[in-house]
Amino acid sequence: MKAKFDKDAGEAIANTVRDIEKETDAEIVIVIRGRSGSYRHADFLCGAILAFIGLLFVLFSPFVIRPLWVPIDVIVVFLIGTFVCSRMPALRRLLTTKKFRANAARTGAAAMFYEAGIANTQAENGLLIYVSLLEEQIEVFADRGILKTMPPLKWNTAIHELNQLARQCDPERLVASLKNLGKILAEYLPATGENPNELIDGPRIELK
Repeated sequence: MKAKFDKDAGEAIANTVRDIEKETDAEIVIVIRGRSGSYRHADFLCGAILAFIGLLFVLFSPFVIRPLWVPIDVIVVFLIGTFVCSRMPALRRLLTTKKFRANAARTGAAAMFYEAGIANTQAENGLLIYVSLLEEQIEVFADRGILKTMPPLKWNTAIHELNQLARQCDPERLVASLKNLGKILAEYLPATGENPNELIDGPRIELK
C-alpha cells in the first residue's frame, strides 16, 4: 500500500488540489501517513505471545534442552516477535482495538490541522484530508468558513465517499474522490479571486 503513494502519486494529488483551488476559495491540505500512533505495545504483545509459546515448547519438548538455554531462547523469540510485528501493519491491526486505531488517527489529524496552519487561514477556509494507512482511517477537518457554507446532505455524502476509501486507499481512487469533493466546494464556495493561496498544494506523505 505504501509503495503506491510515490513521487508520481504525490504530483497527481498536488495537481488535483491546484485544479480544485482554481474553482474554490477553500484551502486544501492532503496528509498521508503510514501510521498515526505508536504501536510498540502491539509489538511487545506479539513478542510476549510468541515467547510464551516458545517457553511451552521448551518445557514440553521431547528434546533435551539445557536449563541455561531456556531464558536465552525465550528472550530471542520475544525479540524476533517484536521485530516481525513492527514490520507488519496487518499484525499490528490484529493486536489493537478498532477504538485505539480510530483515536490515533483522529488525534493525529487534529494535531496536523493546527501544526500545518490549516486553522489559521485568513477566511477560515482550511480543509484537511488526513489519510492514515495502518489505521485504515480517513479524517476530514474543515474550518468554519467551509462548514457554514456547505449543505449538510451533500457535504456528508462527499465525506462518506472519502471514508469509504479508507480500507483500500490508493492514489487513483483518492484523486477521483477529491475531484467530486471539489465540485461541491466550487458550487457552494466558489473562487472569488480575493483569497490568496496560503497553504502548500502538494500532499505531505510520511510513510515511515
